[in-house]
Amino acid sequence: MADVVLFHHTQGLTAGVVAFADELRRDGHTVHTPDLFEGRTFETLDQGLAHAEEIGFGAMIDRGLRAVEGLPAELVYAGFSLGVLPAQKLAQTRPGARGALLFHSCLPVSEFGPAWPAGVPVQVHAMDADPFFGGEGDIDAARALVAESKDAELFLYPGIQHLFADRSLPSYDPVAAALLTQRVLDFLGGPAR
Repeated sequence: MADVVLFHHTQGLTAGVVAFADELRRDGHTVHTPDLFEGRTFETLDQGLAHAEEIGFGAMIDRGLRAVEGLPAELVYAGFSLGVLPAQKLAQTRPGARGALLFHSCLPVSEFGPAWPAGVPVQVHAMDADPFFGGEGDIDAARALVAESKDAELFLYPGIQHLFADRSLPSYDPVAAALLTQRVLDFLGGPAR
């Protein structure tokens, strides 16, 4: 079974993020859910984004790095939207990474290194018409990652929602979220994890 660190999105460590972690736990995985917002949650993406900007994106990444101190090196790093920042950095730079799960966001690999690390599988999940994923360059970064790494997969779901896998938000899409969850469970149950 996998040991996973799951970083929340801009609306904070919502009940939906916790529920997703609980689904993975029910499958036998250990899931850590650090709270980068220290207990704060936000009603809208804009409110959460304003809070993250106030803290600073570099500081958010640093909080994520500190959250894994003391945890084993052999982790799968996962993140929802904003949580992709620390998840992707850790997957690319912390020795021992077992994999990465990037939900609703993907940064260019060059943000954290010259190339995606060999032997670190990664999945990227987003909706095909998500204005954030498509309009902010994430889809291009995801396609480049898939092109450069034999261990990378990009899954696009029909729709426009950004945080479609968080069941506590109005953007939740139960059909797409169920498929995402099954693909994640298959990934976590795969060999060498």
